[in-house]
Amino acid sequence: MGGIKKIAVSVGNNDGDGDDAYIGVNIGTDVSEMPSPKEIVALLKAQGIQHVRLYDADQSLLLALANTGIRVAVSVPNDQLLGIGQSNATAAKWVSRNVIAHVPATNITSIAVGSEILTTLPNAAPLIVSALTFIHSALVAANLDQQIKVSTPHSSSIILDSFPPSQAFFNRTWNPVMVPLLKFLQSTGSYLMLNVYPYYDYQQSNGVIPLDYALFRPLPPNKEAVDPNTLLHYTNVFDAVVDAAYFAMSDLNFTNIPIVVTESGWPSKGDSSSEPDATVDNANTYNSNLIRHVLNNTGTPKHPGIAVSTYIYELYNEDLRTGPTSEKYWGLFYANGEPVYTLHLTGAGTIFANDTTNQTFCVTKSNADAKMLQAALDWACGPGKVDCSPLLQGQPCYEPDNVVSHATYAFNAYYQKMAKSPGTCDFKGVATITTTDPSHGSCIFPGSFGKKGSKINGTLLAPSNSTSSGCLSQYHYNGGSFTSSVILVALLLNVFVM
Repeated sequence: MGGIKKIAVSVGNNDGDGDDAYIGVNIGTDVSEMPSPKEIVALLKAQGIQHVRLYDADQSLLLALANTGIRVAVSVPNDQLLGIGQSNATAAKWVSRNVIAHVPATNITSIAVGSEILTTLPNAAPLIVSALTFIHSALVAANLDQQIKVSTPHSSSIILDSFPPSQAFFNRTWNPVMVPLLKFLQSTGSYLMLNVYPYYDYQQSNGVIPLDYALFRPLPPNKEAVDPNTLLHYTNVFDAVVDAAYFAMSDLNFTNIPIVVTESGWPSKGDSSSEPDATVDNANTYNSNLIRHVLNNTGTPKHPGIAVSTYIYELYNEDLRTGPTSEKYWGLFYANGEPVYTLHLTGAGTIFANDTTNQTFCVTKSNADAKMLQAALDWACGPGKVDCSPLLQGQPCYEPDNVVSHATYAFNAYYQKMAKSPGTCDFKGVATITTTDPSHGSCIFPGSFGKKGSKINGTLLAPSNSTSSGCLSQYHYNGGSFTSSVILVALLLNVFVM
């Protein structure tokens, strides 16, 4: 995918040369209300993201990422390739400003030099290897070459005759570039960066590629693609393209260079006539299956068990992008942090806070006694230290004004605050756990994604000890009206003790 400036983020513990794969997410910046660096970093932390990749070396974001422990990849933009590829001194200056100035506070682990140069800026292709070499030399001089790898992302379209994979080879036109490039990657212990888009392969196949094959959906054995030369079975387009790259490298006698997929994804919306398969369901299916596939360290048929770390395209929908309708809709999230869809990641480990497969809430039981509910509500809003201010008259969760509704809010806030620990959704038998989000209208419950997309964290709802002053607010109902009064902690503890 093209783009003026992008960022990528990933979830995992290892970089491309590690044993375990990680999942990344590209972030395009063609967004009318682009989050600030501080907001981006907050989202990364909220999502448990441990790697970040920038498609430039944005100084403010690098500073915001300092002391976070997040691994960072920076990039040389295409428009700077000419200067760096022609001058060792220019490359050294770039590394000094964009890398050395930020380490070790910012944990930079790799540098991508340019993006899809062979297909988007072919006139600059002869400078790729010199640019890589000059950047690497600057890292060697700074004694950073072991911790920071250098490579350049390629479009998978440079691979010709990609199926069956065993027959694949790189466009011979680029052999004068690819051979020294692969030698560089091999000698420095780096990896081939490749952009893989089964969506486009499917779209351009005129019906030859089944949709299920592109989406990682299970296929009956008789529908799997079989490489007649190796007899390897391919159950999805992604693996076939990655193996085609492995075979293309083998065609040039390079057999030990790993691959990192720098872009892959599926759009959630497109033109109704020309892009009918750009849908929320297909995007969710592809990305959820891709994440599972990568994090299971399945590898590919040619190299089973060998990690293929992958960056999903992309984190945010880019509303300012031009071109086909789908260009604006590759994101997992809107710019405000609200998920475009909920990834289905059961069995894939803990990644992405927008995976609500195991999202649970605490609500009142349908047959609960009203007096018991009132006592439990009083406890939650008192000794339980839940912030019940949203339940006050005029606040978002005041309506409906009844003990069942208000108790549900308070019970869930306590449950989320206590990190859903066992026994924190009981309240003397009047509460139960559900997977149905009880939020309604403008009343967004803790643990849910609000209208603006920020996940409401129950721990943030607990009032500080300095505000209690030995007194607590008790929320009760008289003839259906909601009032607030103040009572002593000791008295309340005698009424209801958890």
